[in-house]
Formats: sequence, C-alpha cells, structure tokens
Amino acid sequence: MTTLIPPIRLGVNVDHVATIRNARGGDLPDPVRAAQLACAAGADGITAHLREDRRHIRDSDMRRLREQLTVPLNFEMAATDEMVAIALEQRPHAACLVPERREERTTEGGLDVIGGGIDLAHKVEKLAHGGIRVSLFVAPDADQIARAADIGAAVIELHTGAWCEFIAAGQSDKAEAELARLLAAAGQGSELGLEIHAGHGLDFATAEVMAGVAAVRELNIGHFLIGESIFVGLEGAIRHMRTAMARGRARLGAPQAA
Repeated sequence: MTTLIPPIRLGVNVDHVATIRNARGGDLPDPVRAAQLACAAGADGITAHLREDRRHIRDSDMRRLREQLTVPLNFEMAATDEMVAIALEQRPHAACLVPERREERTTEGGLDVIGGGIDLAHKVEKLAHGGIRVSLFVAPDADQIARAADIGAAVIELHTGAWCEFIAAGQSDKAEAELARLLAAAGQGSELGLEIHAGHGLDFATAEVMAGVAAVRELNIGHFLIGESIFVGLEGAIRHMRTAMARGRARLGAPQAA
C-alpha cells in the first residue's frame, strides 16, 4: 500500500509590515494589503501577533484581517485574559499561544505549558469552546509536548529558532543536535494526535529541510519573507519559499495527498 504524504501549508506572518508602518506612524504600509498580496502569491494562511504593547499589529488590523481575508487567520497571542477575550470576540480560525515579554525583540522561546498549570488549560478550553483551533508554540521538549496534548491543544508549533541560530553561527554540531530534537518532537506530537507546525527564524534553506519532515503540516514564516521582499517583492519572496518547500516535500519520495 502506498503511503500518501500530506501537503504542507505556508502561513505568512505580516507583523513586520506593521513594524515598518509604526516606525513612522500613519497607516502605510498596510499589513492587510500585504496579507492580501501574500495570499495571491500562494500563502495558505496569515498569522498576526497582537502584542500586549501593540508594538506592531494593532487591534484594528486584527479586525480588518478577520473581515477581509478569505484564508485562515492565525491569531498569535499571549496567554492572558485580555487576549483570550479579544480572540473570542474576533473568532479567528486559530489562536497560537506564545510566551511574551515586553523587553524581547521577538519571541525568545517556547511556551511553558507545564508551568502554565490549570490556568493555561482553562484558557485553551475557553478558546476551543469558542470554535477556535488552539496551537501552542513550544520548544522541542518531550514533557512540554505531552502536556500540550493533555490540556487539549489541537496543534503544536515547534520553535525552530535555536536550530536556525546554530546554523547561522556555523555551529554545525549544535545545529545537528537541535534538528534531531525537532524531528523527535514532530514524531512524538504526531503520535499524540497533535498537528505539527514549525516556525521562527526560517529562511529558504531551513524551510526546505523542515518541509522534508513528513509530520510537519505547516510552516509559519514572517520576518525573513518581509525582509526578502525588499529585494524581490513580496510575491517573489513567497513564490521562492513555496518552491523551496516543494523541493523539501518531494524528497520524501512518496506521492502527496491532494
């Protein structure tokens, strides 16, 4: 019997279009327009992170994305009462819970699912009961992944940032060890019935590798694509990314499901 490999999706994060807008003030460039262009170029979904300090995406951006997009919207958010309330009002397709500190430049690690205790479990339950698919952004750690499944998450997004940083620094031994952790985590999560996503720090080369992991169903990429679009345009950057992901998937050597 032939085993079909599930297709892999690309989610595009538009946060840093808003970062550029907010650096000067005003309304341009518009992250909603960027999201629409990304979809036209081949994005399967859009991610936006509404931070507590509103440093890039604004509440009005989230409303317009929800109203105007025809693809799934992934609401990236801290596990706070304020953000849960906004998500339940906006009703995006999915909510990805991430750790958040005001001092950080970007998300620095995986969510502490174990340390979140019963409060985090209740937030996951509230979102799920609201019809929102809940994802937890986690490090490739077996205990955290097991807990994510226990509290009812539908998805985990594996934090690929450390692996990408080791590659960029030329630390090949550490990169190989971190990749092994990611592969083991993807396998564990899949066996527990979780859908596996991956993201943070991915570029064309690392996205191609992740796309070659059969258990991974979606990559979420933002900063690199927005940066690359300065040179080749957003459409060009996304099309190049889709090509890299297709190469990675093709290396699995099995036909893909429609």
